[in-house]
Amino acid sequence: MQNVVFREWVPAGFLIRVLMVGFSLIIVIVTLLLVVVGNFTTEDYYGLIIGWSVLAFVLFLFWNYRGIEIKINSDKLLVKYGIFNKKSIRISQITSCRVTKASFGRYGGIGIRYGLDGSTAYTTSFGNAVEIVPKEGRIFVFSSNNPENICKIIRTQK
Repeated sequence: MQNVVFREWVPAGFLIRVLMVGFSLIIVIVTLLLVVVGNFTTEDYYGLIIGWSVLAFVLFLFWNYRGIEIKINSDKLLVKYGIFNKKSIRISQITSCRVTKASFGRYGGIGIRYGLDGSTAYTTSFGNAVEIVPKEGRIFVFSSNNPENICKIIRTQK
């Protein structure tokens, strides 16, 4: 993406970080308790392997979805959320841009979501967001710390 006009990194929200730390602590504490108690059975080893495998998978998910990267250049808006999820929209294909809130009532959670209104969202928290209405396709909403700036830049680039 050449000549980036705007760039923003929106980290995962406080709730997600607290849940991640809490889940990790539970797995570590259970493991330490089993080690202190001793007397391992075969089932205990399987339980440890399963627990640590689940922890590794959840940590990978957290690392992958740790934030949203937003870039705008003279002709394109690019929003990346993890390794596999990115949305690219040409500025000329955007009919409107407005500041909104990524609410639980609309999306039912945080992450990659589909709204009750048919929209798609990349959200890191239940806070400020940008709503993009393209000429074709679904309405796209994404978390941002600077939604006003993004809409202003999009309007001036058209």
